[in-house]
Amino acid sequence: MHDVKNHRTFLKRTKYDDLHLEDLFIGNKVNVFSRQLVLIDYGDQYTARQLGSRKEKTLALIKPDAVSKAGEIIEMINKAGFTITKLKMMMLSRKEATDFHIDHQSRPFLNELIQFITSGPTIAMEILRDDAICEWKRLLGPANSGMARTDAPGSLRALFGTDGIRNAAHGPDSFASAAREMELFFPSSGVCGPANTAKFTNCTCCIIKPHAISEGLLGKILMAIRDAGFEISAMQMFNMDRVNVEEFYEVYKGVVSEYNEMVTEMYSGPCVAMEIQQNNPTKTFREFCGPADPREKERQRHRQREKQAPRTGSPTRDSIPDLQDRTLGQRQALNRCATQGSPPLIFFKQHC
Repeated sequence: MHDVKNHRTFLKRTKYDDLHLEDLFIGNKVNVFSRQLVLIDYGDQYTARQLGSRKEKTLALIKPDAVSKAGEIIEMINKAGFTITKLKMMMLSRKEATDFHIDHQSRPFLNELIQFITSGPTIAMEILRDDAICEWKRLLGPANSGMARTDAPGSLRALFGTDGIRNAAHGPDSFASAAREMELFFPSSGVCGPANTAKFTNCTCCIIKPHAISEGLLGKILMAIRDAGFEISAMQMFNMDRVNVEEFYEVYKGVVSEYNEMVTEMYSGPCVAMEIQQNNPTKTFREFCGPADPREKERQRHRQREKQAPRTGSPTRDSIPDLQDRTLGQRQALNRCATQGSPPLIFFKQHC
């Protein structure tokens, strides 16, 4: 690895277990020995041929009618081998919707398209894999959801769409369209693009940590939050640097023994920040997440079931925490980071 800024070699050949081949693509941010690096090019043609020959990025857009099913859709995206490299929940203006549907300017249903896409929040994602444009279109299925249920019953539009307009999700059909649409939702110029959906009232903040993103747990966590009765009113993927993380965790410095490990974990890869809404969300969402150490939740459940179990020489089957609940408890505890009343401001007002 060559440090372009300081004009010197940063790292010679060495084994590093936390980095995987699928992480090595142009534009990705990786953390190596506590340094966040942006991959800008391959070292030689052989490496480029082996790692970058078929990698593509495309836009995956969850439409307003399917935002409530975002967890299921993201789970299918992960299982199909895609990597989510950008994500943002946003509300399109009429002008942005018109620009997005520029290819349909002469169609009689243009106004209906615009009214629908601006009727509620959408979730835009940049997704990556080999032949991403073609494979994402295959996962979507036919544009008309009724036809999709006949021709591709396992596709996203068959499962979550209604008709030819309310068809759950969108994907561009060419390199040119993908580039144009990703520039609309994630401008390369550094401007914000469409506005996020944060409300900043009666809310708390939830951070899904990098290890959960890399393990493909984002979809499952979104489903668990929704099924518990919480509303996700804003969501965005971030890559934080060490300075940002230390500022975010400032109240824990010198108080929590795992402070340094907490900081290192948070900037080791992308995280997803969410604004969570419900009555008294700070208290109720903390209870939902459980103890910061998932082992403590398991011990509490075990003690409670022991009290309720018949007094015999050995614990009953019911006194042992259920595996599924225990796993979910680990995910919830490990992946929530803050539940104070104002943290959404830290993310969504500073990052559009």
